[in-house]
Amino acid sequence: MQGRGAPPAQPEKGSPVRGWAVLAAMVAAAALLLIAFPEQRDPSFAAFWEFLLEMIWVMPAVLVIMGLFAVWIPKEAVSRYMGHESGARGMLIALVFGTLPTGPLYAAFPLTKGLLEKDASPANVFVFLAAWACIKIPQELIELQFLGWWFTLARFVSTVVVIVAMAFVFQRLLGKREVAHDDV
Repeated sequence: MQGRGAPPAQPEKGSPVRGWAVLAAMVAAAALLLIAFPEQRDPSFAAFWEFLLEMIWVMPAVLVIMGLFAVWIPKEAVSRYMGHESGARGMLIALVFGTLPTGPLYAAFPLTKGLLEKDASPANVFVFLAAWACIKIPQELIELQFLGWWFTLARFVSTVVVIVAMAFVFQRLLGKREVAHDDV
């Protein structure tokens, strides 16, 4: 029982109540938008089902990879090679591993959670995510074929420079604060 003048109890940051409240707010916003713009109902539902089917195919593989990552890669290795003290080597490792997958970006989020839980620095996790989103080896090869080596090299170098600069800003904004597991 709360005393007089005590603030009302708030759900914890990582609590299921908060997650359900966010989901309910998103569904309500979507419903209002579909009511306001009825001509967008069919395209919206078609995109929803397409995305849902894609997730049904992709997420089991991501969960298997997450399980293997959790068991096979020790926390000490992640902390050593991608942790706060890993420097340029950690960023290079994050960049290389971010360029390898060809899956959708949302598949990277469970992997980044695993990296953060194993003490990878937030800057290196940012580099991993940005590389996953912007630099993919198959994409680079297609770009090279259609746009030439000069354009591909210029875009690749500028993308890497921007990613690294943003990672430093990101780390600076976070400071030395550790990302709590509830924040992840």
